[in-house]
Amino acid sequence: MGDKMANCNLAIDMIDSMPGSVVTLRSSFYRTEPVGVEGHDWYINCAACILTNTDPLALLKNLLEIEAAMGRKRKKKWDPRSIDIDILLFGPGRIITVPDLKVPHPLMHKRRFVLVPMAQIAPDLVHPVYNMTMTELLNMLGKDGQAVSPVSDSYCS
Repeated sequence: MGDKMANCNLAIDMIDSMPGSVVTLRSSFYRTEPVGVEGHDWYINCAACILTNTDPLALLKNLLEIEAAMGRKRKKKWDPRSIDIDILLFGPGRIITVPDLKVPHPLMHKRRFVLVPMAQIAPDLVHPVYNMTMTELLNMLGKDGQAVSPVSDSYCS
């Protein structure tokens, strides 16, 4: 919702300013077809690499605070929102399964809107469960209902 590009840029800036964390790399922005919902406008997605000295649950807490500060209200799963920040992976080969956090993100290997930007910034990064690179996972996915296109400089929200 709102100015999607501005929201993404603001979220990245806020992540970069979290104590103990720095954004070291960010993919291009992509306009992406909604997956799993009907009647939503297309989204803007990207992936970022964050170097952090916080533990995964503290990072999640900080990211949820950024979402709330940007106006996100969690009412219903997959409702339209100003921003959605997910932890996809955390460290090399790390698997986390606790009530509020599952890493790797349990659906990332099925979503082009995740894998296209991930393959851009870390094509050889290996998924710790499937033991395949981001590029290999992306190449296995079909494109039906999962259109992803680079955002041009002339894009308006």
